[in-house]
Amino acid sequence: MKRKTLSICMTVMFLSLGFSGVANAQDAAHHYTFGLMLSAMTPYFATIKSGAEAEAKKLGVQLLVENGNNNSITQSNQIDTLIARKVNLLLINPTDAKALVPAVEKANAAHIPVIYIDRKADGGHAIAYFASDNEQAGAQACQYIAQKLHGHGNLFMLLGISGASATNERTAGCESVLKSYPNIKVVARQSGGFSREGGLTVMRDVLIANPQLNAVYSENGEMAIGAMRAAEAAGRLKGLTIAMVGSGSVGETRLVKEGKIALSVAQQPAVMGALGVQAGYSYLSTGTVFVPVPLHMDLAPSHS
Repeated sequence: MKRKTLSICMTVMFLSLGFSGVANAQDAAHHYTFGLMLSAMTPYFATIKSGAEAEAKKLGVQLLVENGNNNSITQSNQIDTLIARKVNLLLINPTDAKALVPAVEKANAAHIPVIYIDRKADGGHAIAYFASDNEQAGAQACQYIAQKLHGHGNLFMLLGISGASATNERTAGCESVLKSYPNIKVVARQSGGFSREGGLTVMRDVLIANPQLNAVYSENGEMAIGAMRAAEAAGRLKGLTIAMVGSGSVGETRLVKEGKIALSVAQQPAVMGALGVQAGYSYLSTGTVFVPVPLHMDLAPSHS
């Protein structure tokens, strides 16, 4: 079987053309089984799942989906199980960049190709990585906040799960911008665990400790919604700028249109899932295609 690596920059138009030139289920000569390892089953990751399932159906690929429940041990065990089942390829969304390295290396040793979706591990070999630019997303969100605050004010950084590559990269992107704004004070950096409940709980405490809070940077949409609900319940939403790295979901978009969230730098999880499956199929058949997933900025009318 031919093995080569090919990197190509494309846009989402590639999807709208139905992956022109790529084999579909009706003329496929191969039947593959892929494992999709998701770190959790939040609405964001469920959207990755739906995109992957739609493309798998189109290509005639059997897709086995596993929910890691944000536990690296659980996810490592799930990968071990799929290695034992001799799946043809693994699509991995790592719970923890470091903790998943041994599992990825086991897949490498078993000659099972790995593709990273949305997040990556710090070691092992993957044939492709499908994600939006997390550093760019964090930088865009915090640049917007800096401009809204005119370079002065109090900011809360609502971080994702510690150790996740997306958390590390989004934080780095935001902080690279804040270096140019010494009069923006980061009053707290706390993790909301990428969950709505976590964002709400942490935000309640931050609001109590910081009566003059001006802005919130959230590293995903679920935490941003939780933080927004906490601020709304406390009568503190008016005048508070919330910018997030979002998913572009219907619910998030509605809150932006209502002006309750100022900015969503929206990733496209369904596209990530679909491109991951398509690239895996293409790799097993011919070679590898890498397609960066572009970001989309969704801005509230009142914050433009």
